[in-house]
Amino acid sequence: YTERGVLQSSGEFDGLTFEQAFAAIAEFLEKRGLGKRQTNYRLRDWGISRQRYWGAPIPVINCPACGAVPVPEQDLPVRLPEIKTLKAGENPLHDPSFTDVICPVCGGEARRETDTFDTFFESSWYYARFCCPDSTEGMLNAEADQWLPVDYYVGGIEHAILHLLYARFFHKLMRDMGLVHSDEPFTRLLTQGMVLKDGAKMSKSKGNVVDPEGLVKQHGADTVRLFMMFAAPPEQSLEWSDKGVEGGSRFLHRLWRQVQTHLHAGFKVTELDSGALQEEDVNLRRLTHQTLAKVTDDLQRRLTFNTAIAAVMELLNAIGRFEVSNLQSHAVRQEALCNVVQMLSPIVPHVCEVMWQQLHGHLETIPEMVWPRIDQQALQQDRQELVIQVNGKVRGKISVPSDANDETLKNLAQKEPNVARFIEGCDIRKVIIVPKRLINLVVSQANAG
Repeated sequence: YTERGVLQSSGEFDGLTFEQAFAAIAEFLEKRGLGKRQTNYRLRDWGISRQRYWGAPIPVINCPACGAVPVPEQDLPVRLPEIKTLKAGENPLHDPSFTDVICPVCGGEARRETDTFDTFFESSWYYARFCCPDSTEGMLNAEADQWLPVDYYVGGIEHAILHLLYARFFHKLMRDMGLVHSDEPFTRLLTQGMVLKDGAKMSKSKGNVVDPEGLVKQHGADTVRLFMMFAAPPEQSLEWSDKGVEGGSRFLHRLWRQVQTHLHAGFKVTELDSGALQEEDVNLRRLTHQTLAKVTDDLQRRLTFNTAIAAVMELLNAIGRFEVSNLQSHAVRQEALCNVVQMLSPIVPHVCEVMWQQLHGHLETIPEMVWPRIDQQALQQDRQELVIQVNGKVRGKISVPSDANDETLKNLAQKEPNVARFIEGCDIRKVIIVPKRLINLVVSQANAG
């Protein structure tokens, strides 16, 4: 403790990260013979053998004279015995036609290994084999390098530890053998959360499993998917709720009704002319493309489906309040609804496809279409709302032109009625302007705060 205190008082930790500080402590202790660095891995021996017929055969021959002998390369792969008839209690792996072989070393009678590899053994490199399923000359061919490494690995917590560890082991072995030329099998990892019921993990042993079949029959598969995507971020646990499923159903029915109302409004679909829009049209277009920008980022980069759905819900509320009075406002609502349908299609594909066909009246399906383009011009605002503070406390809001300079903003802020009341008789010592957010007037009188 004394020497630790000396090290702390020397100031060696100032401004260091945890890793740097840890390294400094280790070096300090090692120099004085008080300890040494050691890396511990929580690894156990991997029991890979099973007694399952469907497992991958272990290519070993057991010889009484030579011991365990590997199957010669020209005899690989070892194929499982074919099952013609199977009686109760019989194990095809113990059939003499499969087990009785000649030792490749001494030529004596020997017995083939009847244990098989566990399923982890094959699933540890399946991702690479999927990239070249037609390869007949070996485990992999050049197509594997065309697709690997995998862009995104999604799995449960057990995959983040065991399967990921085994897959990395296999991948580095295949790299060393020249079968692949990338160092890692996966680029990004998403560990998804568990599904809970009344606070406990769903499991057959606990008897708290919810059979989705009944909910699918009642509400449809899209509704169940929507609830599961909306209830929680993918990396967190999801608390199952029948009421939540019903809420998802109500939302989809509301979307359906808005699409049908739009289709029966009596306006023909027309090209949108951004130069002929009224202020309400411009506002809805801005929200549409703001939502599209957020949903695109949430789905493609962040994988936060719940926030993407929430943003679409807000847009649908705005569409419900929007009044169509002419062809251009009808075109604005058409654009907004088409974007809503396309943004939701990865989550609720079936109902969205039906609405897509209704809105467009052509044969192209949503998967055949490109993702909607964000209109940067629609995102631009002629005016912006700023919060006004006096000595750090909110006293009002103002709507100002987006291109207003600092002097204009200062003058407009002081004229806001409630702000004017708080700064009356005070000296303005400083004006702090945070672009697109707020104006803070720092005044001298205490009563202004």
